[in-house]
Amino acid sequence: MTIDEIYMSEALKEGRLAEQDDEVPVGCIIVHNRRIIARAHNEVERLKDPTAHAEMLALTSATNYLGNKWLNEASLYVTIEPCAMCAGALVLARIKRLIYGADDPKAGACGSVVNLTNNKGLNHQIKVKKGILEKECRTLVKEFFSRKRTKY
Repeated sequence: MTIDEIYMSEALKEGRLAEQDDEVPVGCIIVHNRRIIARAHNEVERLKDPTAHAEMLALTSATNYLGNKWLNEASLYVTIEPCAMCAGALVLARIKRLIYGADDPKAGACGSVVNLTNNKGLNHQIKVKKGILEKECRTLVKEFFSRKRTKY
């Protein structure tokens, strides 16, 4: 297993926690100096907050941990391609690297629908690596929504 796969497996653990809470199963971790400094998963339903995405919660945790609004030496691992809100926040936080598992063809803002992470018009660009444990990440979300559809 590569180091990226090891860290993504930690993000998947967070995604499974979200699934247990009947949240869209997206998990995220932030790594700084080879150490996980933040973990989060979606809490939109629990908090009744449309901004409570895994990435947003992890960013807040990581900046609090480091005592700094910039995360320019940190890497963020997330199971699904970030949406526009989250990708914008990653740019504002100046994350160095974004590593994600599966594309989000309906809302992805790192190339699938729009690309905010490498937009030359913004003051910061992020190194993006995708497809890490892609099958596991995609299956987690796909099965969640499949179960939701069969309930109704």
